[in-house]
Amino acid sequence: MKPWYVYILHCADHSLYTGITTDLKRRVEEHNGNTGTLGAKYTRSRRPVKLVYQEECSSRAEAAAREHKIKCLNRLDKLELIKTPVIKI
Repeated sequence: MKPWYVYILHCADHSLYTGITTDLKRRVEEHNGNTGTLGAKYTRSRRPVKLVYQEECSSRAEAAAREHKIKCLNRLDKLELIKTPVIKI
């Protein structure tokens, strides 16, 4: 079973976007428009985006719960969280 990932992207307008996926490389490419019109509506007008944080989870439910907790953080707390090094996939 593939692991799920919670990730944070840094957008060109300096905003942060949080999401979940099973394939980080593909998903970042989608957000950057490298695969057509896929990717979140939010990131389409904020390209390019850069992966700045990721966390591995054992299930979709765990990833969704963690995503919700991260989305509830204020910007300063998110910036503190992303200081954790990203492991390249």
